[in-house]
Amino acid sequence: MPEPWYRNGLQFACTQCGDCCTGRPGYVWVNGEEVQRIAGFLQVSLAEFAKRYLRKVGSQVSLIEKPNGDCVFYSGGCTVYPVRPVQCRTFPFWPEILRSEADWTEAATECPGMGRGRLYSAEQVARIRKGEGDAASI
Repeated sequence: MPEPWYRNGLQFACTQCGDCCTGRPGYVWVNGEEVQRIAGFLQVSLAEFAKRYLRKVGSQVSLIEKPNGDCVFYSGGCTVYPVRPVQCRTFPFWPEILRSEADWTEAATECPGMGRGRLYSAEQVARIRKGEGDAASI
């Protein structure tokens, strides 16, 4: 298997600006384990959590968003940060962003933390991509 284009690592430091959580419609996919963890954190029943925060999209489940496109859990910061979904914990090390240096550079125009801060080795990036931790824990 060839080495990734980022074989020397990638720099990233979350600035907590919220740009990845706000202003654009999209999907934050969640699985059953994540739903249970967030509902427990919020101290609401699974039924109440599903009613208030989830939508079905085909065969998958996503968090809802506010009318302005913000994540339902964004309010000047992530209100469920300690239990945020894997999709959120793995940003910006998503396959579509890591596909090429050009894709990384384009995504970095919207994320002030990309290309700055801590250097993550290609191995660490691979572990984060698999959901085996996040930028704060590796």
